[in-house]
Amino acid sequence: MTAEGYHDHPVRSYVLTGGRSHPTRNTLRPETLLCTVDDGRELPGHAGRHQHALLRTCRGTLALAEVAAYLRLPVSLAAVLASDLLDDGYLALRSTPTHGLPDTTLLEEVLDGLRRL
Repeated sequence: MTAEGYHDHPVRSYVLTGGRSHPTRNTLRPETLLCTVDDGRELPGHAGRHQHALLRTCRGTLALAEVAAYLRLPVSLAAVLASDLLDDGYLALRSTPTHGLPDTTLLEEVLDGLRRL
C-alpha cells in the first residue's frame, strides 16, 4: 500500500490541518485501530488528497501508526486528519486501547533502583 506522502510536497503540515496541531479527540494514540465507515457517502469536494489517501488506506483495520507510516506522514499529523474524519463519520474506532499508567510511587522506586545500579 502506498500513497503520496508528506515528503512529496513543500506544504507545511499546519497548512494540511488548517493550522491545528492537536486532534479533536484525546483518545487517538499511535496504537488506536481505525477503519472506514462504508455508508456510501463520498468525501466532500474540499477534502484534500491526504484525507482521501487516509480513507483508502483504512479500508481494513489499521493502527494510526501504521496509517501514518503508509502515508509517510508524522503520526501527529495523521492523528489530526484522522480525528477530522472520525468527527465527520467517515472513520470509526475499532478499539480504544486503555492503558493504565503505573502508579507514580512505583515509577519513583524503579528510577531510584536504576540510579543505584
